[in-house]
Amino acid sequence: MPANHSVQDVAGFIDATLQNEGTWYRAEDVQARLGGTLGSYGASVGAVRGTVRDAGNKFKGMTHDDVTAVASQLWGRPGPGRLPVYERRLAAIVLLQSRVGLLRHSDLTRLEGFVRSAQATDLVDHLVADVVVPLLASLDGADARRAAVVMARWHHDPDAWIRHAAALAADITVRTA
Repeated sequence: MPANHSVQDVAGFIDATLQNEGTWYRAEDVQARLGGTLGSYGASVGAVRGTVRDAGNKFKGMTHDDVTAVASQLWGRPGPGRLPVYERRLAAIVLLQSRVGLLRHSDLTRLEGFVRSAQATDLVDHLVADVVVPLLASLDGADARRAAVVMARWHHDPDAWIRHAAALAADITVRTA
């Protein structure tokens, strides 16, 4: 990323745009659907996708480290004492999906953390289908073997979200093979 922009600039642009795109009635619907575990700005899926695309156009040249840092920032809480925000997490997934070619087998650790803290089935499902499965498909050799060890561990993890992610990844992989 050019030196005149930071990870905070990119995440801030995405966050502010999502807030501007939101509606109160959509935010209430999302929060009710999720049982209050996540906050919501009420931005549509199309607005999330468009915002991430615009960020990519505005902040060209993001490296692997930039993309993963922005995704992590979006996944977290927008401020002290505030709930994580559904649309920010969806934007993190869309960002990772749009740059999946930059991801490495070692990023499965970060993705595992996202799955554990997702608090919404559709976020886990999108993360697995749009990021984890394409990442796994892109790996070969030693990286693919390392990723296979991680995925085998996920199948037996005590966390139900991780087991769900592993089962979904296996199912998608079988269906697309």
